[in-house]
Amino acid sequence: MAAPRRYSDELRERAARLAVGARKDPAGGAGAIKWITDRLDVRPEALRGWVKRAETGDGVRPGTAGQEAARIAELERGVKELRRANAILKSASAFFAAELDRPPR
Repeated sequence: MAAPRRYSDELRERAARLAVGARKDPAGGAGAIKWITDRLDVRPEALRGWVKRAETGDGVRPGTAGQEAARIAELERGVKELRRANAILKSASAFFAAELDRPPR
């Protein structure tokens, strides 16, 4: 079971939205992050991660968004399973081909 989250999803979205907006404004961007973390009682590293995730999802930062990353992981698991099944089938076909080539007793 996953550990309970310290911050609600609504707080995460709000804080990330405020921080992204503050980073776009060059005049108030310097102290805005500190102000947001103090006002919302959020750790700066947590806010940094939320901002990174929000910018990745918006296409500002390179990378894959959450849904895309989950889909890629699912597809990679499927490929791994198919490769495993293929290896099993290859070894089984080699075994039965060897059985057919043996002279009868």
